[in-house]
Amino acid sequence: MSGLCFLFLGIFSLFSSSSGYEQGWMDAHATFYGGGDASGTMGGACGYGNLYSQGYGTSTAALSTALFNNGLSCGACFEIRCVNDRRWCLPGSIVVTATNFCPPNNALPNNAGGWCNPPLRHFDLSQPVFQQIAQYKAGIVPVSYRRVPCRKKGGIRFTINGHSYFNLVLITNVGGAGDIHAVSIKGSRTNWQPMSQNWGQNWQSNSYLNGQSLSFKVTASDGRTVISNNVAPASWCFGQTFAGGQFP
Repeated sequence: MSGLCFLFLGIFSLFSSSSGYEQGWMDAHATFYGGGDASGTMGGACGYGNLYSQGYGTSTAALSTALFNNGLSCGACFEIRCVNDRRWCLPGSIVVTATNFCPPNNALPNNAGGWCNPPLRHFDLSQPVFQQIAQYKAGIVPVSYRRVPCRKKGGIRFTINGHSYFNLVLITNVGGAGDIHAVSIKGSRTNWQPMSQNWGQNWQSNSYLNGQSLSFKVTASDGRTVISNNVAPASWCFGQTFAGGQFP
């Protein structure tokens, strides 16, 4: 493919919607990781890489198995508040995006180090955001949490990695429910084709799509769908990121 590859931002979308989700406050626990600057939270099991450049910052969490849903919960947003511990809790609440997995530690009991063991609901927060709701010395605190809409600036972003016959698309900056449960891709010379989840929010297609403009159909956990038509031009290159539509 000739020509220079550059970041191309296209905003073409169609929306269809169904009823959203409703969830009250639920009980869990929270710890923290990643250091005071949250540098240790970069990367992670959702595939987002540099959380600063992707726009997630330090308001992030790693989820236990009970919440992670094999990566399908990546991108979901949660409001969390510290409860029932007057010694360590601070007033107020935080909103975090799920960006990582907190693995179980079956060598330790659930109440003494195995905080992320099934079936426990647990949030391993970045240290800066943990310290907004609890004191550092607490280590672990009881919390209440609920799902909330994600509020993102700009469109859903599609980063196309891989190579010919292996298109691996990382989907980031998703508003609304935040967590994507189905993706389809369409080349300018193909019909819509379902993609499969590879890991985290990386979605895979094994079709040869080089030299075709690309459209994406993204369905979130609440059933709402955004279609971003021709968001990547026919001159797209692997490694590029394109911005499409967004959930309202």
